[in-house]
Amino acid sequence: MLGLAVLRFALPPPRASASFSTSAAATAAGNICLVDGSLRAVLRPDVSEGDTVAAASAHRWRMVISYDGTKYKGWQYQPSPPTIQCFLEKALIHITKLDRKELCLVGAGRTDTGVHARGQVTHFTTPFAYHCLDSFHSAINGLLPPDIRVREISAACLEFHARTSSKSKIYHYKIYNGAVMDPFHNNYAYHSAHKLNPRAMREAAKHFVGVHDFTSFANAVHNDRVRSPIKRISRFDVTEMDAIIQLEVEGTGFLYRQVRNMAALLIQVGKEELPPEIVPKIILAKDRRELAKVAFLAPPHGLHLMSVNYDKDIFKPPEGSPPISFGRTHQISRCKLIFY
Repeated sequence: MLGLAVLRFALPPPRASASFSTSAAATAAGNICLVDGSLRAVLRPDVSEGDTVAAASAHRWRMVISYDGTKYKGWQYQPSPPTIQCFLEKALIHITKLDRKELCLVGAGRTDTGVHARGQVTHFTTPFAYHCLDSFHSAINGLLPPDIRVREISAACLEFHARTSSKSKIYHYKIYNGAVMDPFHNNYAYHSAHKLNPRAMREAAKHFVGVHDFTSFANAVHNDRVRSPIKRISRFDVTEMDAIIQLEVEGTGFLYRQVRNMAALLIQVGKEELPPEIVPKIILAKDRRELAKVAFLAPPHGLHLMSVNYDKDIFKPPEGSPPISFGRTHQISRCKLIFY
């Protein structure tokens, strides 16, 4: 018998202004108030209902998340929202009744303010197991604002770590290269009214591929983390799609604002203000000030974290895990109409 509580719905009251508001009556009934105002049972397993609850053991869960970063101050948790991690943690806390220290939510990439994600990967931990993830998946998306969505939830082995287990990340930087900006791309692509030369940009991008010291392309980070500037770029493609020029880069890891700085230099090469050979010269300089002399920092809204890649062994769910949830599809049951 599944230990998940049966979902209970009520007629939706007027839309609440806050996504995570709860009433005393709803809380007493074991419900949470969703964004749309409806009530749903809290999906924390109950020992009496047969789920495994073991304080001594831990269960790890992996989520794939998409978000529009326009309104948010990046991924990483801050005491004052809005950040993506803040909203996810609030939703998880409401569902599991655990605190954020117990959940230990970790993201694969710490996207900056205004940066978007199609395939951000996260993990969190619970002291109990779920035997079905579809209801959990539905509940968490019901609590999140519409510009943040959990696309996939699965069990993960305890050795899996969203950030340190990753083998590579893929980013896109989108440039709208037209005289008049398309308003439908306004929040998702950098506008260059100057006609760019994609061939020169491809030639310059080749110089990024390989193992290099990318100190020249890293902005200063105001924290105690010391990261190696040596990174491996496996590919850097420049693709034309009508008015969009898409830069696609895959690497083992990236320094703070590295992708935006590389995109900025390629834009200057595309304008034919700099030759493609400028790239290896700036790499060898190992000095951020050398890049600042010739290129601006590309704005964040053109950047998209597309996917995070892992070895198959570490990515595989443990034996006996519940099926991966990709979300529920709703169907309208057919009814037979009697015609007279």
